[in-house]
Amino acid sequence: MNPLFAAASDIGSLFVIGILGVMGLAAIIVVASFGSIWLRATASGASVGVFELIALRLRGIPVGFIVDNRITAVKSGLDLTIDELSTHYLAGGNIDMIVQALIAAQRAGIHLDFNRACAIDLATKGTGKTVLEAVKTSVNPKVIDCPAAVSGKTTIDAVAKDGIVIKARARVTVRTNLDRFVGGATEETIIARVGEGLVSTIGGVETYKLVLENPDRISKTVLDKGLDANTAFEILSIDIADVDVGENVGAKLQAEQAEANKLIAQAHAETRRAAAVAVEQEMVAKVAEMRAHVVEAEAQVPLAMAEAFRNGNLGVMDYYKMKNIAADTGMRESIAGTKPSA
Repeated sequence: MNPLFAAASDIGSLFVIGILGVMGLAAIIVVASFGSIWLRATASGASVGVFELIALRLRGIPVGFIVDNRITAVKSGLDLTIDELSTHYLAGGNIDMIVQALIAAQRAGIHLDFNRACAIDLATKGTGKTVLEAVKTSVNPKVIDCPAAVSGKTTIDAVAKDGIVIKARARVTVRTNLDRFVGGATEETIIARVGEGLVSTIGGVETYKLVLENPDRISKTVLDKGLDANTAFEILSIDIADVDVGENVGAKLQAEQAEANKLIAQAHAETRRAAAVAVEQEMVAKVAEMRAHVVEAEAQVPLAMAEAFRNGNLGVMDYYKMKNIAADTGMRESIAGTKPSA
């Protein structure tokens, strides 16, 4: 045999043996890494391809976690693929919660597909709520207090047409509307709408007695307004838990208006009094002025009498007669108890 041919044959044999060794080593590694997972999936009827398991490992996805969730889904009658579960995991979704929510929806006869569940799961991420909670609320309705306890109020106050305040507290029974859960308004919107509906309904009642007689009349009226539009919930019922009578706001407002009118009237009266006082003072000043004129005129009398003496128009006897008349008049006024005019 040609030595060169023999050497080439040896090299070819070694190369084949090397390839077979590498393949055997790879097979051993695959079996060691994925053998138990593959057997578990196959035995559970949720068979998974070896290449799918390798692809999961290469993408940094926990293989056992994804396979176990697929086994749970398949055992519950859900046909979820490895690709669907791994894609949602990479998007930051909660695979455990998705599978449990889909199983709960299936058991309750609620239609919820995988894509919708994934959208709800991602939408509720970081809010403290989960897609499983949404499904449970859809199956078992929850009760929302109106007003909410966190608001610090215990009742919603509204005024009837007769001016009486009605203090009401409602309990709203809702269930999740999965079709509107993504993008729908939250519980706060439901509470605000119900509160607004209570105020407007009570405000349209003629007297508070009608509210006390038929509290369900309020709840029916509010319920008919379709307050759950564009929200993530469907309102099943609105029940008036408590109704109390408050103060008479109408009478209070009338009393305050009367007090205001009284103050205005007093202000006007004070203005008129001040004007009258001013006029009175003006009159006193005028009287004083007239008396000054009188005194001035009386001061001219002695001068006139002196002028009459000088001219011979007044004699001594005439002067004494005038003095006697003045003295007699003073005596009469003294007896009568009257003062002579100034």
